[in-house]
Amino acid sequence: QVQLVESGGGLVQAGGSLRLSCVASGIIWSINDMGWYRQAPGKQRELVATITSGGTTNYADSVKGRFTISRNNAKSTVYLQMNSLKPEDTAVYYCNAPKTDLGRDYWGQGTQVTVSS
Repeated sequence: QVQLVESGGGLVQAGGSLRLSCVASGIIWSINDMGWYRQAPGKQRELVATITSGGTTNYADSVKGRFTISRNNAKSTVYLQMNSLKPEDTAVYYCNAPKTDLGRDYWGQGTQVTVSS
């Protein structure tokens, strides 16, 4: 199995920055792509950013130019650097390892990000 543990969330003022981390453990060789999703109260979970095993990235339009996803395979960690945060970025942020070689997706428990205006 794979375990994903997020950290780095918190309360920040609009315009501020946070860096989220997600550490993977367990059968980490089964992980290929990784991603970050978020879910705001009363809304569906949405894609924020993804990164392939080769480092190719993809972003939601709403975060392009403000957020950066990266990974350190040696540390089994994926990061989400969030700059110029807006109140609408407030959500629980989840780490995701999709389509692993174990035949299933894995999710972290989530970390709360709150941006005050």
